[in-house]
Amino acid sequence: MSTHLTLFYDGNCALCLRAMHSLRRADRRLALAFIDIAAPGFDPAPLGVTMTALNTEMHALRADGTLLRGTASILAAHTLVGRAWLVWPLRIALLRPAFGAGYRWLARNRLRISRLLRLRPTARATACEGNACRIYFGDAHHGT
Repeated sequence: MSTHLTLFYDGNCALCLRAMHSLRRADRRLALAFIDIAAPGFDPAPLGVTMTALNTEMHALRADGTLLRGTASILAAHTLVGRAWLVWPLRIALLRPAFGAGYRWLARNRLRISRLLRLRPTARATACEGNACRIYFGDAHHGT
């Protein structure tokens, strides 16, 4: 099956790495691809967004070229891997502003939260060079 959604994540963030690893394990149809925005040489220009925007909230690119941001990215990814039940509150229009604000706070503080929780990238799930880490899933389709 071809990729339906490409997720752009921060490989310097242990919390983000764990979330991407969890999604990959659930992705039995290989519907997701993962790109580490912290990887050397990553260029956001083809997406039409800045690194600041990518570091502010998660982005995802649908196969049709639609760029999703924030909670819409999370909802789309979990839905594609059969975990819509996990993020069902994101579908409720009245709750979206609150979840969006909460997510943006989490995204801004993700590195601090990772440190407070003492989360570290695991050797099994990541490949690191210097301060940049990326998830390694064992095949070219999912690795970056």
